[in-house]
Amino acid sequence: MTDVTGAPADVLHTLFHSDQGGHEQVVLCQDRASGLKAVIALHSTALGPALGGTRFYPYASEAEAVADALNLARGMSYKNAMAGLGHGGGKAVIIGDPEQIKSEELLLAYGRFVASLGGRYVTACDVGTYVADMDVVARECRWTTGRSPENGGAGDSSVLTSYGVYQGMRAAAQHLWGDPTLRDRTVGIAGVGKVGHHLVEHLLAEGAHVVVTDVRKDVVRALTERHPSVVAVADTDALIRVENLDVYAPCALGGALNDATVPVLTAKVVCGAANNQLAHPGVEKDLADRGILYAPDYVVNAGGVIQVADELHGFDFDRCKAKASKIFDTTLAIFARAKEDGIPPAAAADRIAEQRMAEARDRR
Repeated sequence: MTDVTGAPADVLHTLFHSDQGGHEQVVLCQDRASGLKAVIALHSTALGPALGGTRFYPYASEAEAVADALNLARGMSYKNAMAGLGHGGGKAVIIGDPEQIKSEELLLAYGRFVASLGGRYVTACDVGTYVADMDVVARECRWTTGRSPENGGAGDSSVLTSYGVYQGMRAAAQHLWGDPTLRDRTVGIAGVGKVGHHLVEHLLAEGAHVVVTDVRKDVVRALTERHPSVVAVADTDALIRVENLDVYAPCALGGALNDATVPVLTAKVVCGAANNQLAHPGVEKDLADRGILYAPDYVVNAGGVIQVADELHGFDFDRCKAKASKIFDTTLAIFARAKEDGIPPAAAADRIAEQRMAEARDRR
């Protein structure tokens, strides 16, 4: 079903009428010469210019791409608010297989579209885009972060993303077991790509037992060859059923926590880098009902956005790492608020973020 514009009616309902909507601006971008089709969604600029990455992915349909951009942009508003940044939330998605259609011409065209927003949206890397891509985009758009050090940027933001997730895990351990250490705890990581493999390093350094899976078997093989103590399992379905699993870390795409996975999850804690881990509203309550402590994804994975935001002001790694270290305290505060209010941690984080955005709007 479509409306008079030809857009899927469910997408427009989400944008204008649902609790998941409320976006300020959505831009559809097309450059026929390069093959670019992109969606830029700005959820909120209450705290400042919208900041969020560019996802390059072969969506099954344009409607799916728009829906993903809306969800991701909304998540960035909450993430940036909880990270204490002077930025609102935005996200862009480029439709297509990056292995097939990514080109310099396409990235330059995308950069021109971002630049046309006049600084309302600041872009960076996400799934399917890398530092080298942002260097190209930056040739057309000064509101680009995640660039290489050679081009005035901070480089790979996955380093601090993984560090923040690690701090979130430590906070969960402190809250649940009374000690922030992960030594001798068993942690299962789904997705050991840009962020996940750094997370493995943090956990091994502390003496944790690590179990991994990834759809790319060559990545898993390289990791286990480098770290023989790491155990690999066939897939995520096997990982979430591992006996005596203490922590489950979804570090691939979103929707990992759903009606099929939550009932069989053996872990006591969920804390991972993936965005939008809760497949739909209500999953956070299902986790709480099972006694599983959920560290809200947009809180613990904020290390990367802390890094790219700092790039706009002259990057300093030590300053960024100090900010990312505070994810430990922020996560503990969310658990305390959840206990005090009798609600799941995801709802507690939402309340705090929404309050910060509302206060910023009131000050305008």
